[in-house]
Amino acid sequence: MANKARTPEAMEGYLVNLAMKNAERQLESGKASSQLICHFLKLGTERERLNNEKLRSDLKVAEAKIKTMESAERSAKLYEEAIQAFKSYSGSREPEEYYDDETHQNLQ
Repeated sequence: MANKARTPEAMEGYLVNLAMKNAERQLESGKASSQLICHFLKLGTERERLNNEKLRSDLKVAEAKIKTMESAERSAKLYEEAIQAFKSYSGSREPEEYYDDETHQNLQ
């Protein structure tokens, strides 16, 4: 069967699948190398399970940090807009129709 993978990720998935099928055949036939046997034994250990849990947890923490940073950026923008609005209400800045934001000059 010819591989029709169009992306590096698809090719990687295809090759991993082939390797797993080959490993399965070797293990079932009793012809697997000691390295292959040890590899799959290691995958089944409690330590490996805990390492995988830690990786998933670290990923969740990183995603939460990204969301927090994005939220902080949105809040800072809203605060800046509010400050500008308060300045225009207090008279410390000309009303918007008299102020050119591009040239930062009053139009009067």
